[in-house]
Amino acid sequence: MAAARRHKRVAASQPGFLPLKADLDGNIADIKRRKRVNKNRKKNWNKYSDIHDVEDFLDDVRLQERATGGLISEKPDDSLFFVDLGEKEKDTRPQEEETVKKSRSSKPLRIDLILRPASHIQAPKNILAFQQPNAKKQRRIAEKAAKLAAIGVVPRRERLLQLRRAAATTRVPVKENPACNNPQTPFYDLWSAGTPETADPYYLEQTKKKRVRRPSKLNEKPSVLPAVEIIAPGASYNPDFFSHQELLREAHKVEVKKLKEEEKLQRQLAVNGEIATEESTFNEQVEGLIEEEEEEEEEEEEETEQKQPEEETEDTAVGPSATQKKKTEKQRKKEKAERIKELQKKAERQVIDRRQQLFQLRSIHANLKKQEQVTKMRRTQRKANQEAEKSMPRRLGRLKFQTPDLDVQLSDELPGSLRSLKPEGSILKDRFKSFQKRNLIEPRERAKFKRRIKVKYTEKRAFREIK
Repeated sequence: MAAARRHKRVAASQPGFLPLKADLDGNIADIKRRKRVNKNRKKNWNKYSDIHDVEDFLDDVRLQERATGGLISEKPDDSLFFVDLGEKEKDTRPQEEETVKKSRSSKPLRIDLILRPASHIQAPKNILAFQQPNAKKQRRIAEKAAKLAAIGVVPRRERLLQLRRAAATTRVPVKENPACNNPQTPFYDLWSAGTPETADPYYLEQTKKKRVRRPSKLNEKPSVLPAVEIIAPGASYNPDFFSHQELLREAHKVEVKKLKEEEKLQRQLAVNGEIATEESTFNEQVEGLIEEEEEEEEEEEEETEQKQPEEETEDTAVGPSATQKKKTEKQRKKEKAERIKELQKKAERQVIDRRQQLFQLRSIHANLKKQEQVTKMRRTQRKANQEAEKSMPRRLGRLKFQTPDLDVQLSDELPGSLRSLKPEGSILKDRFKSFQKRNLIEPRERAKFKRRIKVKYTEKRAFREIK
């Protein structure tokens, strides 16, 4: 309390302080003498503390700042007072009219004066108004773009935009649709069954009145094989002798290949058929016992050998382990000089090798020709393999394509006439295999029917009576 009164007394006692409020006239005598109270207790602080005089003084200071832009005591005299010298005599009337016009034009309107803010204190700066989201990141990106632009590197987005602009300039201009731009075109029924010629192609595609463009890949056949293959001439009911023998030879090759695969499988799965004797059974029974005894003896010998050197080492003094000595400066300089010499030798050797290559131009040229020939041969071979793969069945599913057996008749089975010909094969199986071979469907197996519930047979009473 005493500090507040002291602050007010000091402020009011200053000679230059001019209060605006009537209650702050600076008279110290009007200040009432307050009751002296012991303030060593907290409950007396707010009860007997009066700071109205300090608050009034601060309100007056804030009022001066709002009204005049600062304390009146701190302002110069020129801004507060002026010397009245009376009216100046005017020589000419037009000058008076000009001054009146100027004063009228410069004087603001009354409504503007009312709406003008009364406070002369500047509004606090709104920090949030100047903040931008990701400002640091955007500034870093801009700096990086400026560095790249200085080097001559164009960003990916800008490069794509330039390519798009170049493509737009070189694009063929689209013909204007007469239905949209020509007012003399006749109207057409929107709900008619037929498609008008003047309709927009996008509209026709969306309304399902025009087919979508077929992909070019769908026009390619999955295989170059014909739908119906012509059989060999040896498979005729009355074939030529040589053509029939050729067909028999091919069938023989297929059968030989199958036999070889079966024999190979039997060899892999064959069991060594040895006859068991008393000696072999005894050896099998005693197989692991003898080895274990020998291993135990060897382990005992190793333990005894290990104990002996340990006893010897106990007598000997154990010294510190040998550590690697630090290299001296002389050794390091020597190693560095050796490394430099090795690098110089390598560089000199490379220069010598390049010079020697000048005398090997013919051999290098010949090697290049050989490599070109090899690459050409590989390219032709690769193309041939690709063409051969077009006629081969691909792996479309879990199973591989199995070539069907050849329908061959032996020489003694050949009929003498068409009436005595025995039918072989099946047209349905032939078409099914043809689809698989031409990569139209994947190879399949016949589904195995598995009964979930077992069939239970029961005898009825009537059936038992018949028995």
